[in-house]
Amino acid sequence: MPCQLLADCLKDIFEYLYDDKNTLYSCLLVNHLCCEIAVRILWRDICKFYDYNDTPHIPLSIIYTLIACLPKESEEILHKNGINITIPIQKPPLFNYASFCKVISIYRINDMLKHTLEKQQSNISKDLQNLILQEILKMLMNQISSLKALKYNVYISHSEDIDVVSIAKIHLANLVELKCDSDICSEFISQISHNLQSLTIDFKPNISNRLLDLIFSQNNLKIVNLRNFQDYNYRIFISSLTKQSLILTKLTLKNCKISIPFIAMFKNLQELILNQKNGEYTFYQLQDAHFSQLKILKISIYDDDSDVDLLINFLEINGKNLTEFYIYHYHNESINIALADFCPNLKILCTQIKEREEEIFKLILNNCKYLEIIEYHSGFDDLFYFFEILANHSRKYFYGLILEYFAGSSIDAIYDDLEEFFINWQDRTSQRPLSLIISITDCVYNYSTKSKNDIKILVKEYMKLGIKIQKFEIKKIPFYKVM
Repeated sequence: MPCQLLADCLKDIFEYLYDDKNTLYSCLLVNHLCCEIAVRILWRDICKFYDYNDTPHIPLSIIYTLIACLPKESEEILHKNGINITIPIQKPPLFNYASFCKVISIYRINDMLKHTLEKQQSNISKDLQNLILQEILKMLMNQISSLKALKYNVYISHSEDIDVVSIAKIHLANLVELKCDSDICSEFISQISHNLQSLTIDFKPNISNRLLDLIFSQNNLKIVNLRNFQDYNYRIFISSLTKQSLILTKLTLKNCKISIPFIAMFKNLQELILNQKNGEYTFYQLQDAHFSQLKILKISIYDDDSDVDLLINFLEINGKNLTEFYIYHYHNESINIALADFCPNLKILCTQIKEREEEIFKLILNNCKYLEIIEYHSGFDDLFYFFEILANHSRKYFYGLILEYFAGSSIDAIYDDLEEFFINWQDRTSQRPLSLIISITDCVYNYSTKSKNDIKILVKEYMKLGIKIQKFEIKKIPFYKVM
């Protein structure tokens, strides 16, 4: 009984580390019990931490492990087709890793397999690569007793050599999350659960004739993400979402052109994400819309000032309920003034603040008294004023700073910025230890004399001087991934 209690406690603790792969990986090395619990969490979504450019060893390890776990039947099929992959694993796998997976991304697994074969310089044809992928998928589908999420990519999944429909037939009844293209095959749709909670659709020129039925048949759909939607081609599609209008709590629109009233019918939205390159199709819908439950708003603006007045009007109506606000790709001081005036309950804020806006920044910090985290996008600007005001005017709840550096910055500038921040923060009495996350795009590494290690040394020096830092992390992100 005490052992089971310990296991249950460890499981709850490790679940909090789900997004921290480095710490969770360290838990594998503590003892057998910790290893057995942590490995199940790490393998729940094998693609979650995959970034071949940043950590190339991870996809290699995953594919080698999956191949090592293949049943004898699959090994014989691969051997008969002349496929021999050298696996740097001497002992049999400690666990049945495939059975721990609850999320499958066909595209990601295929991508990891491709990189693994390239690493081994294997001259395997596309057909044979598809055969390896099919055997891996077959094993996963057979081992996973309850698949929760499937990311189904048409380009791969419609290959003649990968019959995903047949190998997934008995394993889709418990799906709660589905990501697919609009031309997903009708036979596949017939196997999918009617209790999806999250649905992501990337629209292509064609739409499956049963996709509308799939949406209409859902009983508990809470999250909908639409990409590349064109309403003048698919007006009938919107009507299929009417049934979900009062159930939906999160809506994401990316590169969608929706010229007819649409967003306002989802009265109970708690989160709204608009990543539109052409705002004219979206923001006019929001100017008089009221969402009493809306807590999170994320917006990308690419154009000029034409959408600003509409957004400010929306904040005046809905800003009091917002706890998180993010705006990307665009700066306008009127929006920052509106945030200070209409959004007093913000806890997380992502925006740009220019040097001439010192008083506006002070106004935000004074009026948004519950502010905990600020995400700031930096470029050429000198951040001296930013850190000084942050140290002197942020309220007692503030503890988190996320800095994103894009083109025009350097590691040297980041080093100087952080040192300035620590100098201003030294006399600050804070309720919580600091959390600092720095996201750096690829181009920032150019023309720098300092390195990430220099920044880590700087952080440690100021921790010794008494600044409490609970979390410090430097993330490298490809420039194309910036929202």
